[in-house]
Formats: sequence, C-alpha cells, structure tokens
Amino acid sequence: MTGFGGTASPGMVDWNLAVATATRLVRPGPDVSRDEARAVVAELRRHARASEEHVRGFTRMGTEETHDTPVLVVDRPGWVRANVAGFREILKPLLEKMQERRGGGPGGAVLGAVGGKVTGVELGMLLSFLSSRVLGQYETFAPAGRDLPAGQNGGGRLLLVAPNIVHVERELDVEPHDFRLWVCLHEETHRTQFTAVPWLRDHLEGEIQSFLAETDVDPMTFLERIRDAAQSLAGGRPEGEEEDGGRSFVELVQTPAQREILGRLTAVMSLLEGHADYVMDGVGPSVVPSVAEIREKFQQRRAKGASRLDAALRKLLGLDAKLRQYRDGERFVRAVVEQVGTDGFNRVWTSPNTLPTKAEIAKPADWVARVHGRAEG
Repeated sequence: MTGFGGTASPGMVDWNLAVATATRLVRPGPDVSRDEARAVVAELRRHARASEEHVRGFTRMGTEETHDTPVLVVDRPGWVRANVAGFREILKPLLEKMQERRGGGPGGAVLGAVGGKVTGVELGMLLSFLSSRVLGQYETFAPAGRDLPAGQNGGGRLLLVAPNIVHVERELDVEPHDFRLWVCLHEETHRTQFTAVPWLRDHLEGEIQSFLAETDVDPMTFLERIRDAAQSLAGGRPEGEEEDGGRSFVELVQTPAQREILGRLTAVMSLLEGHADYVMDGVGPSVVPSVAEIREKFQQRRAKGASRLDAALRKLLGLDAKLRQYRDGERFVRAVVEQVGTDGFNRVWTSPNTLPTKAEIAKPADWVARVHGRAEG
C-alpha cells in the first residue's frame, strides 16, 4: 500500500492506515461462488461497453473516440483503495494548510499527540461503512496508479462495485441482468459527461480548489468532526447528541466566499446526478425490460434509507444532500428537455456560463429564459 502515502511524514491523515483499517473492517460481500463472481464481473464489463453506445445515442453527446477512461470492476477493498487515492489528491491543499496551522493554536498540541494515525483509523472506519453502499462511481480526479489505471488525458476511471450490485439486486428481488445494465447506464452517463465535455473536469477542479483555499477550519475541529462520524458508526455517540451532532463536513468549513462556491458546486452536481437518472430512465425501456419495477423499488430504497444510525451518518457525511441532488436535478433536466428538446438542453454543456445556477435548478424556466431567450421558454 505504499502508493497511498508515505510514513516518513505523518501529516494530518495516515492514508496507509486508513486503507488498512477500512480493509480490515469491511463487511464481507454476498455469498457467491468463484464461478458466479467471474460471471458477474464479465457481465458488468459487457454492460459497461454496451452502455457507451446507448448513452451516446440517447444524449447525443460524445463520440467513440472521446472515451479514454478505463472501467474497473472492483470489490469493496478495491473501492476503498481507489477512493483513498482520490481523496489524498483532492484534499492535499487543505491538509497541507491545516498541517501548517497544527503547530500553533490550542489544537496543535493535541493533534501532535494523536497524530495522523488516529485520524487514519477513524477515516478508515467511515470508508469501510461507505464501501458496502456504493454501486458505481465515476472518479473524476483519479490519479493513475500501478494497480488503478486512469484516463491518459487527465480523465478518471469508472468503478463498478460488483458485490454491492449483487447485494442490492438480491435485496430488491429484481432481475439481475436488467439491474446490472441499469446501474451501468447511470455510471456511463457520468463518464460521458466528462469525456464529451472537455472543460468540465478542469472547471470542477478549479471550483473545489477555490473552496478548499477559502477553508479556515481549526485542525482540532476537523479531527472532532471525523471522530463524531466514527463514534456514530461505532454506536459511541452519547445519548441526546443526535440532533446537534448532524452537521456535515461541508457545513463545517463554510466561509461567505465558500457559500457562493458551494452554491455553484451544488448546482453542477445536481445537474450531473439528475442527468444520469434521466438518461437511465430514458434508455431503460428499450434495453431494460423490467426498468419500471427496478426504478420503483430503488426509489423506495433510497427514500427509506436504513437504520437510525445510517440516517445520522448520512446527514453527517452530507449524503442526504446527494439524494436531494438526484431528485432536484432530474426534475430540472426533464423540464428543460420538455421545453427545448435534447439539443436545446445540451446547450448546458457549452461553457461554465451556461451551467444552471442553484436557483435555476429549482426553476428550470429561468435557465431556459437566460440561455435560449424567453421566446423559447
């Protein structure tokens, strides 16, 4: 695991220990034989390839040549390793800034004592929890590694988490082949968004780095937020703290400037997630016979969530906001396509100036009026 952080400089997070902890704690996947596992992996790869053509045809975005990002079918530890690599890359400026502050101020001595190892253990606990819930993921900012290839031209990689897909298809009691293709359609849409819109990745990275550059969070507070999450996961949160203990990491690090950036990021993420849901449903009826049943059961699963503990963690980690993004973004995409058609909607990808604002996500007609003119609204 030497590729995920050196031990010479402990830093704010011991990334190696985060990987080791998550891998040790990760739940076993569903019970499948070796032959069944091989068949699932092979089928997911076939569906991923087939999804490229389906998504391109429906969205009218990209060409066969635009795809240079690999598709990786991984298990839960594989998902952990890939995400630690991505987190380490994108959070580097923030953690370096916090490391500089660590020497001074009241939190410095405490952090010096507990070091990055405690943070690594607790981050590993969170990653272990999340690793059993993610079905697929397009890693936009993934760095290439020896065991984790990424796109040659700065692109990311598409991850499909095989044991989680099998677990959910069994839990929902849906047709496995249909469900696997349905998941691939969603994730392939994200891959198409970034490969067909060359400026999108750099724009998002710029926004995220601006957000992190504005962060003025005390290192001790950051550590406490990670510990809150880890204690929730371990059932260690004291009684009576549930209501106040639900602030997410995103809420923790907002300055006035960050709130503006966060509004723009929220709008973009709502667009990307909603567009993927819209495409998944649009392509579905022609290639996924049981799409209506899958969609209904999956929506019920999303809305219901799991236990009280799961709900608390989702709020703390900001996952509730992600669920809202699916819903609000899908409504925006559907409303715009109804007004101006697919080609009219695709003007959203022209430049950062044509991306919807957070207010326009809630009022699609305002985006149509701004980008297309009121005559078309």
